[in-house]
Amino acid sequence: MTTLDTVKHAESTPDLEQPWAELGLKDDEYARIREILGRRPTDAELAMYSVMWSEHCSYKSSKVHWHYWKENTTEEMRAKMLAGIGENAGVVDIGDGWAVTFKVESHNHPSYVEPYQGAATGVGGIVRDIIAMGARPLAVLDPLRFGAADHPDTKRVLPGVVAGIGGYGNCLGLPNIGGEVVFDDTYQGNPLVNAMCIGAMRSEDLHLAHATGVGNKVMLFGARTGLDGIGGVSVLASETFSGDESGTGRKKLPSVQVGDPFTEKVLIECSLELFREGIVVGIQDLGGAGLSCATSELASAGDGGMRVELDQVPLRAEGMTPAEILSSESQERMCAVVKPEDVEAFLRVCRKWDVIATEIGEVTDGDNLVITWHGETVVDVPPRTVAHEGPEYHRPFARPTEQDVLQSATPDLLPRPSTPDELRETILTMIASPNLASREWVTQQYDRYVRGGTVLSQPCDSGMIRIDEETGRGVAAATDCNGRFVKLDPYTGTQLALAEAYRNVATGGATPLAVTNCLNFGSPEDPGVMWQFEQAVKGLAEGCRELGIPVTGGNVSFYNQTGDTAILPTPVVGVLGVIDDVRRRIPTGIGNEAGESLLLLGETRDEFGGSEWAHVVHGHLGGTPPQVDLAREKLLADILVAGSRDGMISAAHDLSEGGLAQTIVEMALIGQTGARLVLDPDMDPFVQLFSESAGRVLVAVPRSEELRFTELCGARGLPWRKTGVVVPESDALEIQDVATLPLEELRTAWEGTLPALFD
Repeated sequence: MTTLDTVKHAESTPDLEQPWAELGLKDDEYARIREILGRRPTDAELAMYSVMWSEHCSYKSSKVHWHYWKENTTEEMRAKMLAGIGENAGVVDIGDGWAVTFKVESHNHPSYVEPYQGAATGVGGIVRDIIAMGARPLAVLDPLRFGAADHPDTKRVLPGVVAGIGGYGNCLGLPNIGGEVVFDDTYQGNPLVNAMCIGAMRSEDLHLAHATGVGNKVMLFGARTGLDGIGGVSVLASETFSGDESGTGRKKLPSVQVGDPFTEKVLIECSLELFREGIVVGIQDLGGAGLSCATSELASAGDGGMRVELDQVPLRAEGMTPAEILSSESQERMCAVVKPEDVEAFLRVCRKWDVIATEIGEVTDGDNLVITWHGETVVDVPPRTVAHEGPEYHRPFARPTEQDVLQSATPDLLPRPSTPDELRETILTMIASPNLASREWVTQQYDRYVRGGTVLSQPCDSGMIRIDEETGRGVAAATDCNGRFVKLDPYTGTQLALAEAYRNVATGGATPLAVTNCLNFGSPEDPGVMWQFEQAVKGLAEGCRELGIPVTGGNVSFYNQTGDTAILPTPVVGVLGVIDDVRRRIPTGIGNEAGESLLLLGETRDEFGGSEWAHVVHGHLGGTPPQVDLAREKLLADILVAGSRDGMISAAHDLSEGGLAQTIVEMALIGQTGARLVLDPDMDPFVQLFSESAGRVLVAVPRSEELRFTELCGARGLPWRKTGVVVPESDALEIQDVATLPLEELRTAWEGTLPALFD
C-alpha cells in the first residue's frame, strides 16, 4: 500500500482516528458522512465535506428560514428574474435584450487578519461570480463597517482594506461607484468587508453552473493552485495542511488568499471570448472551498457523475496532498465543462490570453464524483451530499429579554439643542462626525470613472453606469443598512435598510428592479442572534413583496463577534434599478440656477431612536427606529422617476442619517452652491433639522417646473413642503432664524475628519 490514504484503505480501516473536529465538523456531522459513504471518509473526502459543510458554504444555520423568500415571491416578481437564488449571481432582464447580473458577498474575517489581501480577494471573488454567469463585470460597490474611528486597530485595518479594494478593482479596470463606510464599537475586532459587483450581457448569453453531457471534458483554467487560502472558509488548521510555496522547510501559510488582479483581468477577457465562441457547456468559479466546491457543485447540478484526475491540476507548490489541492482557495481560477470536439478551440483561446488551461476530468454516466490521484481513487462521493445536502440546523431563536429594556430606553429625555447657537454647533459637530463626514479620503483611492460608463458615483445617493451606448440605457445600485435600527427592531430595521436602498436608487432617477443582500450577524448558536436573523429575513422578504421587487440571491455571514460581543446585526441590502436613458439622471448637488425651489417630500416626525444625533452627541442607543411605510416609499419612487423622465427635478438627495441638516449641507457642498432654508414655524427646529424619519427626499425644482411638479405630488397624495431656495450668488448656507454657515466652514468640518484620522 502507498502512503496515500485511498478509498480502499478507508474501507479496511474503519476505526482509524481522523481530525474531523479540528476541521470544524461536529460529531453528528462526521457520523452522517460515514453513513452516507458506508465507511469512514478518506483524508481528501474529509477535507471536501468539512469545507463544503462549513457555515459559509452550506448555510446550515440559515437555510431553514429561506422559506420566507419562496412564500413572498410572486409570479410577477419571478418574471423579472432570469436566474435567482442558488446560482452564482442573480440575473434580471432590463429590456432591449440586455440582462444584468449582480451580487454582494462578505469577506469579513480574512480582512481583519490580512486587511489588504482579505479585501482584495473579496473583490476578486465577487467579480468571478459575475463572470461565471456569462457577463462582463462593469462596476463594484463596497459596503464597509469598522470599529471606533479613533481606535488604533481601526487605523491598521481600514487603510489596508481600502487599499486592497482600490488596488484590485483599479487593476481590473472596474469603477467603484458606491458603498458605505460605517464606524461602531461593535465592529472592533470584526470589521465587515462586503463586496458587490454588477455585470451585463445580452440575455441569450446567460450561462449556468452545471455539468451535462456524458463524455464532456472538465477544464480547469486560470492561475496555478497553491497553499494559500487553505482554511479560508472552514477551520482547516490541522498539520495535514501545512507547507510553504517553495516546497522546502514546509510551514503553515495564512488562511487568507493572495490575489493577483492582472491574472484575473486576463481571465475575464479569456472567459468572455470562450462564451462568445460558444464552447462552454457549464462554468463555475473557484472561490470559497476551491476545487471541492467547483467539482461537487458542477456535478451536483448536472445529469450524471464526474471523474477528476487531481494530479493533472497545475500546482505552484511542491508536495501538495489531494486534501490540500481540493481545499486550496488560490484565486483567479475557473472550471468549465466543454464538449470533446471543442477542447482544442478552448485551449486555443486560453493560449491567446496566456491563461493556463488543463483537462482534469470528464462527465460520466455514473452517480458519483470520483477523484483520482496518480491512479488511486481518493474521493468517491455522491456530489449532492457534498454540495447541496449538507447539515440543516433548526437553531433555537428567541426574543432576548433585554430587548424590552433596550426599546424602553428612549432618547426622549436626552438634552436637545434649542438656541440658534446650540443648533449651529450641533450641525458642525454632526457633519464632522465619522459616520457623516465626507468619504472622499476613501473614494479618491478608487477609480470611479474607468471604462467611461459611470454617470453617478460617490458621494451621490446611488451609483449609475451606462449599459447601452446607443440608447443610453443604464442601471443604478445602492447598498444600505443602519445596524442600530436593526438592533432596536430587526424586522423594521431591515425594512428600513431596504427602503433606503430602494429610495437611493429612485433618487437618481432609476426604477428599482431587484434586490441582493449580505446578512452579517453574530453567532447562530446564540438564540438572541438567531431571533435577529429570523426577523431580518422575514422583514426583508415581506418588504420586497410589498415593493414588488424580488430577492435574486445573496450571502449569509455568521460568527461576526469578538468574544461574547456580537456586531450590530447588519443585513446589508443592495438594490438594482434601471433607467431608460442615463442622460435623465438626477444629480445630488444643487446647481447654479437662481431661484430653484427646494421641496421636502415626505413627512417629518419626532423620531430619534437609533439616530446619529443620539449616537454622536450622547453615545445613546435605545428606543424604537423610525416608522417604515413601504407603500409611501413606492409612491415616492414613482414620483422621483417621473420627475427625472419629464425633466422636472434638477437635484435630489434622500434624508437618512443626520436628517435634513446633513442633506442640505451635502447638496450645497457637492454643488458648490449656496442655499437658503426656511423651517416650518409650527415645528421644533431641532426635529426638523435632525429627525431621521424615513420616506423623505429633498429635491431642487426649476421655477418653470414647480407648479407642474407640486401638482403631481398633490394628485398622487405625496406630502410636500417648500423649504428653501437655491442661492447661486451666495457662498453660505442660510438657515433662517437659526444660522448662516459659510460653505468654507462647512467644507472644513465635513472633509477634514477622515484625513485627520487616517493620513
